Amino acid sequence: MTKLIALIDGSIYSNSVCDHAAWIAERIEASVSLVHVLGRRHAAGEQADFSGNLKLGARSALLQELADLDAQKSKLALQHGRLLLAEASEHIREQSAIEVETKLRHGDLIETIGEFEQDAGLIIIGKRGEAADFAKNHLGSNLERVVRGATKPVLVTSRAFKPIEKFVIAFDGGPSVMKAVNHIAQSKLFKGLSCLLLAAGELNKDARQSLDDAVAILNAAGINAESATEKGDAETVIKTRIENDKFDLLVMGAYGHSRIRNLIIGSTTTEMVRSCHVPVMLFR
Repeated sequence: MTKLIALIDGSIYSNSVCDHAAWIAERIEASVSLVHVLGRRHAAGEQADFSGNLKLGARSALLQELADLDAQKSKLALQHGRLLLAEASEHIREQSAIEVETKLRHGDLIETIGEFEQDAGLIIIGKRGEAADFAKNHLGSNLERVVRGATKPVLVTSRAFKPIEKFVIAFDGGPSVMKAVNHIAQSKLFKGLSCLLLAAGELNKDARQSLDDAVAILNAAGINAESATEKGDAETVIKTRIENDKFDLLVMGAYGHSRIRNLIIGSTTTEMVRSCHVPVMLFR
């Protein structure tokens, strides 16, 4: 059975992650692994020495008090993590009979994903984390790391869940988007849905042929696909089309350029995930 990895952190996006996981799992007959990772800041360990020039007795007492506090914080973080997973599991089971398991881990998020993703078909994560209500224009601090580090497609959920009826593929003819097209054609998730392959700017002969080929692949797979080409920069064209025609999902290749290039000209991927109010499925 295919498995979905749903990453939850206790933010307001966690419910959306669970709702998307339940909806997708039912469509493709998959199970769900709910994963919560406690970072190194939650782990009890050697306490930093803030005692300065205190005399030996006072210094030892302060270090012991800090160590006790550190251990208590770690214990509370564990209890909080178990509670988050239990509530998320119950939330999914209330709306679906799919199989759900929970995993609580200490350590690095990317290493944890690497541990579980080999037998997974999709990774699901919220657009923003626990600081969502304080930094509304910023993405979660781990989001780009997850997308860059994962070997499986990543679904970045919007704040609220809505069943997906039609979706857009941001088409640039590159390897990542063709990988997405082939994945979509083979997945039960997209059967019966409507799809628009949208390209921005002028297409050369080869790119036009790739676009036509992609439409043919999807139609042959039972997906009602059509294509469109619009003038303008990709970010504006795609965002406007999604909003005007009320599409439910954006599919696109992710981070096709190097980190150095991103530093200079920014990242289309980051901007699309940040500005679109629908879930975004990313392929690398």
